[in-house]
This record gives sequence, C-alpha cells and structure tokens, in this order.
Amino acid sequence: MTRPYLPPEWAPQDAVMLTWPHYHGDWAAHIDQVDALFARLACEIAQRETALIACHDDDHRAHVADLLMHSCADLNRVELYVAASNDSWARDHGPITVQRSGRPVLLDFNFNGWGGKYPAELDNRITARLAEAGAFGATPREPVDLVLEGGSIEVDGAGSLLTTVSCLLSPGRNPGLDRFELEQRLRGHLGVERILWLEHGVLEGDDTDGHIDTLARFCDEHTIAHVQCEDPADHHYVPLQEMQRELEALRRPDGKPYTLIPLPLPAPIRDDEGRRLPATYANFLILNQAVLVPVYGDPQDALACERLAAAFPDRELVALDCRPLIRQYGSLHCVTMQLPRGVLGDVKEPV
Repeated sequence: MTRPYLPPEWAPQDAVMLTWPHYHGDWAAHIDQVDALFARLACEIAQRETALIACHDDDHRAHVADLLMHSCADLNRVELYVAASNDSWARDHGPITVQRSGRPVLLDFNFNGWGGKYPAELDNRITARLAEAGAFGATPREPVDLVLEGGSIEVDGAGSLLTTVSCLLSPGRNPGLDRFELEQRLRGHLGVERILWLEHGVLEGDDTDGHIDTLARFCDEHTIAHVQCEDPADHHYVPLQEMQRELEALRRPDGKPYTLIPLPLPAPIRDDEGRRLPATYANFLILNQAVLVPVYGDPQDALACERLAAAFPDRELVALDCRPLIRQYGSLHCVTMQLPRGVLGDVKEPV
C-alpha cells in the first residue's frame, strides 16, 4: 500500500469546514455574538477558498443563508449542508485528509466529546452525513476505529507530528492502547515518520486535556510558534516554561534545533463564575494567502500579530476578536477544519 501523506495546514486548500452554532446547544445565551463572528469568519474564508458549512437543520440553514446574504460573504464560495450537531468544534469532529497515490482520502476518526466529557453522538456523524450529501464530491470517506481529534495533532508535512502526552494518552480516548501502539497507529494512518511528544504545557480552563493547537504550532518545517508565560505569579508560568524547554530540546530530522516564536499569553479572561478561560494566540488558522489570528481585546494582541506576521511573510494577517468563542473554551482554529486541494474536485452546488 502506498504510504499516506498528511499535508500541513499551509498546503493549498479547497475549503475550510465550519459547523455553525445553533440555539439548541451551549451557545444559546450568546448566539447573536457568535453568529456575527462566524459570519465574519465565513467571509474571510470565502474571499480565498470555499466555506463549507454544516447547519443543524433546514431552519438553521435558512438562518445561516440569511446571515451570509447580508454580510460580505462571496456566496459563490459558500456551500451550506444540513448535518445535525451537538457543538461547533469542527477541528475535532471534521475529517482529517491524507493523500494516497496523489488522491485525497477523508479519514473519519471517532469523536467522543474529548474523552466522554460532553455529548458527541451527532458530532461524530457529521462527516458521514456531509459525505452522504455530496459535500466532498467523489473523495472517499474512510471510517477509522480510533479516537483522534484534529486539534490534538500538528504536522510539518515532512514526516514529523507534534502532540501532547496529556491528550493522546488520556484514559478517555483510547484506553486499550499504550504509547507504542498509538504511535504505530498514527504512523499507519497518517504516514508520519516520527512523533514528537510534549510532556508539559497546559492552559487553565482547557477541557481538551491539552490540545497541541492551543500550545504549539508548526509555521513551516523549521519553525514552531508557542505560548509563553513570563509572569512568575501566573499559574501558567511553570508548565509553560517547562514546555518551552522541551521545545528547545527538540531537533529537526537534520539534527538542527527548531526556530521558536514565543507568543505572549493574554491577561486572564474569566467567565461569569470567575473561572479563567483558555485564551491563546496559538489557535490561529492558516488559509490560502492569509493567516487568521484570534485576538481578545488585550494589549498583547498587537505583539502576537506582529510575531505571527513575521512567521508568515507571504500571507495576509487578519485579526478576529474571538472573545465570543472563548466563552465555550475554544478559539478560532478549534471551530475550523481545512480541506486540502483536491478534496472538492468538481463538486456541484448543494440543493
């Protein structure tokens, strides 16, 4: 069998998938603000590629269509489908696309609500529902009997996968697999050659057990952007300093160290009960010709954008205020899933 290849996020894309929030879930109390943010996000995507959107039901589809019609979205690059959802974290319930013999295959891993923390039965069926509706054209969908969330892995496109022990080896994911067995499964399904494990790093308020896309991200084969805390009084200081030391010790396949780009930590954002929320600039999204960066109305926003702009000199940098998203413990990258070039093919407009 031809070895699969998992493209990095900066590879050319056909589309980005969104699962639009609705009144029937945890977003209800802030739905207007979240609708506005999703509309802006869909606009930014549609300027550069297709925005493929899963809506909860027919009424919700009409609502989303109306929102986008009155926004800046290029409706020629928006595709709306009906696929009922529990929540909106497309990064974790969407397909992970690999190339086999130069053709894309949608790997549909199991999603169990981050180790059984939340209901996920509807979310776990979204990729299948979209495939049945023709959303992915002729690209085959392949179910995989393994729990794996897109937010828990980062790849460089050159054989390396970066992840965290706290998430991938958490007992709620794949309790029958040890580290060696899980590595073998990841190599087989994703075609990666080596797994880089981080033992440290956590964000207060995070309910994913430490998704890598909140902590450290590949910007290219040689560069990793990561969250940094410089305040010894902050609870994040010790674990993030330890994570930074781990990143400094990592070596590229050629034996050289990675270029590290530290991203500041925003000042604490808290919910109505006073709990700190997991705001992070590492949760950026790479599009064709652009990088979308989550910002939080914080003085550190400008520094984070400056450093990421330097990491992606050939792409436009666009800041989106993600305070509405952070109320549900995620951010920009978490609500999106890229579909690499070739997935949509000559897919027809949905009816």
